[in-house]
Amino acid sequence: MATFLSCAFILFFLCLSVISPAEAQTGGFSVELIHRDSPKSPFYNPNETPYQRLRNALNRSANRLSHFNKNSSVSSSKVSQADIIPNVGEYLIRISIGTPPVEILAVADTGSDLIWTQCQPCPPSQCYKQDNPLFDPQKSSTYKYLSCSSSQCAPPIKDSCSAEGNCKYSVSYGDESFSNGDLATETVTVGSTSGQAVALPEIVFGCGTKNGGKFNSKTDGIVGLGGGDASLISQMKTTIAGDQRLGFTSGSTPGGDIVIDSGTTLTYLPPAYASKLLSVMSSMIAAQPVEGPYDLCYSISSRPQFPEVTIHFRDADVKLSPSNFFMNISEDLVCSVFNARDDIPLYGNIMQTNFLIGYDIEGRTVSFKPTDCSKQ
Repeated sequence: MATFLSCAFILFFLCLSVISPAEAQTGGFSVELIHRDSPKSPFYNPNETPYQRLRNALNRSANRLSHFNKNSSVSSSKVSQADIIPNVGEYLIRISIGTPPVEILAVADTGSDLIWTQCQPCPPSQCYKQDNPLFDPQKSSTYKYLSCSSSQCAPPIKDSCSAEGNCKYSVSYGDESFSNGDLATETVTVGSTSGQAVALPEIVFGCGTKNGGKFNSKTDGIVGLGGGDASLISQMKTTIAGDQRLGFTSGSTPGGDIVIDSGTTLTYLPPAYASKLLSVMSSMIAAQPVEGPYDLCYSISSRPQFPEVTIHFRDADVKLSPSNFFMNISEDLVCSVFNARDDIPLYGNIMQTNFLIGYDIEGRTVSFKPTDCSKQ
């Protein structure tokens, strides 16, 4: 049965708020930093007294200061991001890289920018000894080389371009430690203090294949938390947006008519709007889309985290759950219910699932009340 809503009846002003999974949790998230003297740290020594730990920390701090040298001379192709000693960092951070995610334990450093880890293939003569297995980019479905034409391939990180046109990086530190390799984009997953992992798609990082110096075998690289464009903090600014509102237009004016139809499964929107909506949604999902019977599909095995979607009607907001806008096509395939249509837009029944929908004919309004229909 179709219920047609005239423009005077209700405006489907689909400032379809699309909020990234990280933002949707609480407006942000926090990540645990592990002090090197914490019991959670591989450097923890239970035999040390608190006074010994403090004395050691003071010595490390003094040693670190001696290696900050703003007047250090470096070649134009190897500009130092920060003169630091990586293996005496006070805090460590656990992140995961790739799809499926591979956990690494890295030095959290606010004095540098680049995120990097040792990668395969890397023979012992070119990489420092590392206790954990090296990251293998060939086993990740979301690893992508960064092109030399990309705006993110720029000094001071850029070193050169490969024959294939991929960006190569080089960073060096004040104690003559260094890392060289490929710049790439990858999904980085961080564990938040809320207990829910947060996936950050297309983070630029260094896949190091020639690394050396005073690195410790218990750490797998560095997570730069500085103020530069390449740092994790700076890249998260574009990953964790506020919500994005997409104003809906049906016809020649904003807002417009839509049919709330219990007999139509999918939701059909004007082609240009549907394309923009799916593009925004795809950019917020930390997984690679796959071929499917509909416009935007994902493999369940890639563990996609869906954004939060809110439909803004003229006088009310309807917050959808992922099951309202993604449907299980098979055991390993989910697809979006949003599709393009060159005709009257239709609000399909999957988006109406688990809502009590009231029709006030005299008042000419429609109401949506979230409910668990399995308990009705």
